[in-house]
Amino acid sequence: MPRLFSRGALALVLGIYTLYTLGPFLWLATMSVRTTAEISADHYAWPRPFHWEQFRSAWVDSDFATYFWNSTLVVVGAVAIVTLIGAAAAHALARYRFRGNRLIYGILFSSIIFPPQITLISLYQILVDYNLYNSLLGLSLVYVSLQLPLTVYLLEGFFARIPQDLFDAAKMDGYGDLEIFWRIVLPVGMPAIATTLILNFIQLWNEFLFAVVLITDPEKRTLPIGIRAFMGDHFQDIGMIATGVMISVIPVIIAYVFFSEKLIRGMTAGAIK
Repeated sequence: MPRLFSRGALALVLGIYTLYTLGPFLWLATMSVRTTAEISADHYAWPRPFHWEQFRSAWVDSDFATYFWNSTLVVVGAVAIVTLIGAAAAHALARYRFRGNRLIYGILFSSIIFPPQITLISLYQILVDYNLYNSLLGLSLVYVSLQLPLTVYLLEGFFARIPQDLFDAAKMDGYGDLEIFWRIVLPVGMPAIATTLILNFIQLWNEFLFAVVLITDPEKRTLPIGIRAFMGDHFQDIGMIATGVMISVIPVIIAYVFFSEKLIRGMTAGAIK
């Protein structure tokens, strides 16, 4: 009986928390298919009818297609580079003992402690000096520098727990260091890699500060900057603003759906022996 009561209480708490976190998203989703007049008449009413044409209007007429593809190009490129370089660096720090190993690890860890905003002025000057200011490539490289330390830190702890026997067996089979990385480390470490991948994607997809400072050309705006600009020009069109925000949320939902299982496995790796 006490166990049944505790499970019921836990289910109740989880249900309340789910409603609490899911409520704003559902409200946004319903507003995205309602006109501003309908929202003003009743903020919480169910859409009747569904105005799906607002997505076409936001995508075509309000330049959200440009903002979306800019964000996709910058974020996907940055995440791919961060994942590959971060995994290789984490493997090197976890598996090989060389002079300066822990010093490099300490520097990477210390860079996580300080807020990234303190590097904004120096990054701005570097991009100007190398003619990368106001370019998607420059912004993508900045994102790589921002997310690389945390990626290495998370993956190093996971890679360090990979049994040494796997590497010894691979060397006996004639594998070189690069083959060990591709055929042993990456497949075994996929749960942790998927965790860093989705965390980096969500963080960079929603990043605003560096994008708004380093990008000034309207044609190169990413989604967060584009939504802000749209809100400034159409601050009374609540329905279209909700539609634009929904467009920016959908990729994050899709990424989580595809990687959620690996994300949970990666975050709980090592918790149970």
